[in-house]
Amino acid sequence: MSGPARRVTFPGSRGQLAGRLDLPAGPPLAWALFAHCFTCSKDLVAAGRIAAELNARRIAVLRFDFAGLGSSEGDFESTDFSSNLDDIRHAVEWLRAEHRAPQLLVGHSLGGAAVLSVAGELPEVRAVATIGAPADADHVTRLFAEQLDRIAEEGIATVDIGGRPFSIRRELVDDLRAHSVEERARALRAALLVLHSPIDNTVGIDSAARIFTAARHPKSFVALDGADHLLRSARDAAFAGQAIAAWAERYLDDEHPFTPAPDDSAPVVVAETGQGTFLNHVVVGEHHFLADEPVDVGGFDAGPSPYDLLGAALGACTAMTLRLYADRKGLALERVTVEVHHAKRHCDDAESTISSTAPGAPIDHFDRRLVLEGDLDAEARTSLRRIADRCPVHRTLESAAHIVTTLAEPT
Repeated sequence: MSGPARRVTFPGSRGQLAGRLDLPAGPPLAWALFAHCFTCSKDLVAAGRIAAELNARRIAVLRFDFAGLGSSEGDFESTDFSSNLDDIRHAVEWLRAEHRAPQLLVGHSLGGAAVLSVAGELPEVRAVATIGAPADADHVTRLFAEQLDRIAEEGIATVDIGGRPFSIRRELVDDLRAHSVEERARALRAALLVLHSPIDNTVGIDSAARIFTAARHPKSFVALDGADHLLRSARDAAFAGQAIAAWAERYLDDEHPFTPAPDDSAPVVVAETGQGTFLNHVVVGEHHFLADEPVDVGGFDAGPSPYDLLGAALGACTAMTLRLYADRKGLALERVTVEVHHAKRHCDDAESTISSTAPGAPIDHFDRRLVLEGDLDAEARTSLRRIADRCPVHRTLESAAHIVTTLAEPT
C-alpha cells in the first residue's frame, strides 16, 4: 500500500532538481533511488507503477528529473552522462541528509547504466536493479546515429528522439563514449538484478548478457517477456516492480523493524508496533492487520482508525443481518452494500438523544446508507430497512455497554 506522495526539490549539477517521494503506508523498511531513461522524466507511467510496487513492500522511493528534463532546472544541451552521475550523487546526499541513504538503486535504460556507474561509491547501497540498461553508455548515440557526423563536424545538432527535438553536443557524445558500464558492473560489490525484454528493439538483449556476465555474484536475471523498452503495458511495469521488490528484500536491512505481532491470547489482541505514535497490530484469531490514524493527526494512515473499525463493524453486521433475513423470507435480495459515516454531533442536532448525555454535549453519530440490489418491492425494502436496526452491533452501540478494565501481572 502506498502512502501520500511528496514533491521535493534539491540542488543538482545544473540547478535545482525536481523530485517525487513515493512513500509506503507506514515506516519505510528501506529507501530506494530511481533513475529514469534518456530524455524521459520521473513522471513516466512505468516509473510510477514500479514505485507503487516497491511501496507495497515498505520501500520508499525517490525519483527525480535529471537536469534540463521534466521539472528540473538546467539546460539539457549543457548536460552529459557525467552530469547525470553528479545528479544521482546529489539525490543520494539529499536523501541521506533528510531521510536515509538509499540501500537500493533502480535504473531504467540509460538510468540503469548511471546507477551501475555510481553504486560502487555509495557504501549504503546493498542492491542495484537495472531495467533495459545498455552495456555501454554511448549506446544512446544510436538514437541519433545519422546525425553523428554533423555533431562531430559542427559541435552540435538538433535530433529527434521520441518525437521531441533535443540539441546534442559533441561533448555529450564524447562523454558517453568515455564511460564503461561493463567495468563498473565488474567492480560492483552489491547484489545485482538485471531485467530486460528479449524483444527490446531500443536496447538489445545482448546488453543484458554483457552486464550480467561482467558482474560478480550475487546476481540475478529476469526476462520481461513481451515487454517494450518503456514498459508501456501496466502489467509489464507492475511485474518489473514486483520482481525488484521481492528480490531486494533479501538484501535490504530493515531500518524500521516492527515489533512482532502478539500471540492470539484473547479473541482480540491489540499491541503497538513500535513505529510511530498510533500504529498498532490487531490480531483476531488467525487474522492480522494494522490499525492507525490519518497523517493529519500524526499517524501513517497504514490501516483503519479505531472509529473506522467501529463503522466497519456496524456495516458488516448490518449486511450479515439483512442477508440472513432476506434468505429466511425468500426475498430476491441479490447484494447488500452498507455505507457508514461517523461524526460527532451535538445532542440537539442529532436525530436521537441519549439520556445520559448532557444537553448540548457532542455524541457519536453514525449515518448508515443501505444499497439493496435485486427485484424488491417497496414492502420488502421497508422491511429490510427496519431489520437493519436490529443488527447486534447496532443494538450494542445504542445501548449502555459495560467495560471492565484489569491490569495484567508484570512480566
